[in-house]
Parts: sequence; structure tokens; C-alpha cells
Amino acid sequence: PSLPGMAAPPESALSLLECRVCFERFGPAGPRRPQNLPCGHVLCSGCLCGLRRPLCPFCRRPCGPPGAASECRPLLQLLELWGPAARPCPGVLAGPRQCLGGWGALRNPAGLAACAASARLAVVHDGHTRVALFGPGGRCLREFGPRGELRYPLGVAITPGGLVVVADGGDRALKAFDGEGRAAGAAREGLGLPWGLAVTAQGDLLVSDAEAGALFRVSSDLQQCRRVRARLSSPRAVAVCPRSGSVAVVEHLGGPARGSTRVRVFGADMRPLGQVDTFGLDVACQAPLYATAVAFDGEGRVLVTDVRGGAVVCLGRPEEFPTVTPLISQGLVYPIGLAYTADDSLVVLDSGDHSIKIYGPA
Repeated sequence: PSLPGMAAPPESALSLLECRVCFERFGPAGPRRPQNLPCGHVLCSGCLCGLRRPLCPFCRRPCGPPGAASECRPLLQLLELWGPAARPCPGVLAGPRQCLGGWGALRNPAGLAACAASARLAVVHDGHTRVALFGPGGRCLREFGPRGELRYPLGVAITPGGLVVVADGGDRALKAFDGEGRAAGAAREGLGLPWGLAVTAQGDLLVSDAEAGALFRVSSDLQQCRRVRARLSSPRAVAVCPRSGSVAVVEHLGGPARGSTRVRVFGADMRPLGQVDTFGLDVACQAPLYATAVAFDGEGRVLVTDVRGGAVVCLGRPEEFPTVTPLISQGLVYPIGLAYTADDSLVVLDSGDHSIKIYGPA
């Protein structure tokens, strides 16, 4: 499936484009042009001129003297976005140059990690051995972590020292393994439901805890754990920008059927830099986008996967949010993982067909 175009607004925004008096769609000119009353309510120019008494039809407050109403510029901007000149944006990346895994090799994969130093990829999934480690050429180097050791893995990361760290939601713990798959430590204290993992430039781990609604920073030896950001709404995926140290988090505000997501970006000092939610993305790209994974590209732009549209979308830099550019709009079924390799290849974990798809440098 491809991303929907911009010729029609999402259903959730239809009421914004209608005058609540005559229920006709607003227009850029004439009697359908939206007007702001002094009380804040909006109606079209035709209905405003047709008022028998100078009172707001919604709150009954005085409309003021003639000319007190003003143009509703936000609605005019939405009408411009959804006007007839808008066209769908094509994906800018061609099909994958390599596919790994598939049913039998991977089963319902849940998390993906890439190591810049070794060019290895790690995937956690629901097979008998829960971790699959792939080499630079795509060969499966090793599988480890049987069901007895890992209950329900949700995320994975590879540290600069070569440790594979798994967020085991079923055991409420982080579990580390060396390159041979041998257990190398664990962290449990203070964690509720560890989900997403990312590695900082210092080699520490950032962990999103969906139950605690917080981000934790865990030392590379898993001996120290401290909360660095609280009051998040079910944070899942997390990513660290290798250039700036900025942190991006995907929050889930409900299930994919009726819920929404929010992408928030913090500086290296955890101060907010920018955010965009499902409604904001609906306005920007006309697509009911539901983000599941997040990554930074080499230029510091934020990328997310969209499971509703089967796509990968670039949101731009945090200070530009949201400048929506579809990167991949075909060939994905249910993308839930995202990573960049050292050679600027984009790696997508597609749980829908149990595979890893590698796209050439953008």
C-alpha cells in the first residue's frame, strides 16, 4: 500500500472544514470563507451576513460592530493544503537491495538494532531462540536466547563493546549477552515494562519503560539505572542521534485501531526540542499515521515507521516539525523496526512478513 495523497482530508478532520451553521464546506473566497467572531467561534461569511441579530449562534455573545469578525487563517491554511493542487508524494527509495529472514528464520520479530562498529544486525523475535545475529553480508552468524532465558523480548541494542542487550518485557529486565550468546549480566531494579532500547555516544543504554511512563539511562555494565525523563505516555521506541545526542521517543496513546501516537524529541540534556502527534501528521500529510519505530538519519532528521500505511516517513529535523516526506511507500506490510547502518543504509524490520529489508543509501 502507498501513502494516501493530499486530495481529501482525513475523516477525523472533516468537521473542521464545515460551517457549523449551514454545514457547507468552507472555501477560500466568497460566502464560504471562514470568519472568526470575537468570541472565538467560526462560521462562513454567508452565515455571518445572514444573522438576524448580532449574536453568536453558538454562545449568544455579541458579535460586535460590523467588521469585528476576522479571517480564520488556520482554516484557510488547511484549505490550501487540501486544495485541488495538492498531489500524493511518491516514495524516494526504490525496493530493498537485500531481504533477510522470512518465515522459518524469524517469527513475529519485535525489535531491531544495528551496530555501526561491527556492521552487525540483531533481531529479537518469537522463535525458539529469541535473538538472531546477522553479519555485514546478511549471513546469520548466531542464534541464542532460548525461551527459558528470554520470556518476551521487546527491544534489542548492540553496545560498542559488542554486548547484545535485550529488553525482556516478560521478565521486567534487561539481559545482556556476549558475542557468543552467553549471558553477561542483567538489570531489573526500577524497571516495569522495558520496551525500546538505544545506545548513547558514551555507550550507555536509554530504555523506554511503557509501564512507568519514563526513560531510564542504564550504564553499559547494567549496574546503574537512573530515570532521566518522566511523565511520558506509554513510551515504546527510542532512538539517539549520533551527531547531536538528541533523543526521539514514540509514545502510544491507544491501540492502532482507534488510538494515536506522538513523536517527541529531546536534547542531550533532555530538554524538549519538538513534538508531533497523530492529529498534526493528519493535517500535514492527510494520512492516519501510526508510528511504531523511530530513528535518526545521518543529517539528524527523524524517521518513523507507519504500520497503517506500510511506510517509512521522514519528519525532518525537530525544529522543522513536521515536514513530512515519504521515503518508502510500497513493499512494506507491518514495519515495526528501524535503524541506520554505518554506510547510511536504512534497515526496516517488517513484522508482517517476518523479514529484515535493507535499502541502499538515500
